[in-house]
Amino acid sequence: MITVGVEEEYLLVDPDTGVPAPLVEDVRRTAGLGPLAERGEVQDELLQAQVEVATPVCSSLEEVGGHLLRLRHAMASAAEANGCRIAATGAAPVRGPSPVPVTPTPRYLRMEGDARQLVDEHLICGMHVHVAVPDPETGVAVLNRIRGRLPTLLAMSANSPVWDGHDTGFASWRTIVFGRWPVSGPPPRFAGHLDYEQRLEALVASGVIPDRGQVYWQARLSDRYPTVEVRCSDVQLRADDAVMLAGIVRALVATAIAEEKAGVPAPPCAPELVRAGTWHAARYGLNSTLLDPLGHPHTSGDVLCSLLLHITPALEEAGDFRQVSALVHRLLQEGTPADRQRRALTEGGLPGLLGLITGATASD
Repeated sequence: MITVGVEEEYLLVDPDTGVPAPLVEDVRRTAGLGPLAERGEVQDELLQAQVEVATPVCSSLEEVGGHLLRLRHAMASAAEANGCRIAATGAAPVRGPSPVPVTPTPRYLRMEGDARQLVDEHLICGMHVHVAVPDPETGVAVLNRIRGRLPTLLAMSANSPVWDGHDTGFASWRTIVFGRWPVSGPPPRFAGHLDYEQRLEALVASGVIPDRGQVYWQARLSDRYPTVEVRCSDVQLRADDAVMLAGIVRALVATAIAEEKAGVPAPPCAPELVRAGTWHAARYGLNSTLLDPLGHPHTSGDVLCSLLLHITPALEEAGDFRQVSALVHRLLQEGTPADRQRRALTEGGLPGLLGLITGATASD
């Protein structure tokens, strides 16, 4: 069974105003996170109003869901004890009058010096899915084969429509904010692992980015683990939606590996069409057309059905088909988390929105 792991980022916010609260160290201390920290399950992020959690390596989606619930509840309880809440949203719906302090590590302080405004506005939270691959060469082949599906994953996960108290008109404003960094968006196509490494080395040698960690492609090889890391998704309101995306990503990777072994040609995804499809998915979520891996527009329902058909053998082999397909159908019926945020904002104003994004972590 191909293993999988999930990382989620959350905001710490004031429960009344929604303003980001730079209390991550207090929250970590209250949570008594000794064993969690030793296993790397709770990690600092760029800003002191953010925290990241990471599941252990999992063999089943049931494991993924159980660990996410455990970590969400641990962080939510610790946040509440310190007078704040964790918010499961891809972008801060409001910002305070002053920038949130940077976590004082050399790397983060250097980023602040290089791009102050981008760091100040980096109040965004994503979800990263790691899927094991047998070797880096296979990992690069997987990247080439899944890059055309990244806009669809983004559209399904969109959960950041509100910024500065207003609807941005985008389902995933996080994608737009993140896209301002020099190396971001969908990855290019690579000739192989050597080409991948040479391009990363050239980027760092250019001096534009200080290290490989700032290669913010939406899918990349992990430098820490023998995995492909898919990073295009907003953090999810509900843990079970995160589980759905983890199952889909694992099945995409498994399908790509099987096709590579069988010699099936990789789809010719033009970079400009993948990038255009990414912007379109960030703008509309599932409320318009989506571009398929070849760049052709279809209804979002048709693209999701095509995606499920593509990965059905892998889902069935993992025992995930029933769970993942049911969650995809629910998504089509209820809309994305961004749609839920917009409904909460329309019906209850900012208090209703804050109740949604902070209550989700406690109620899953």
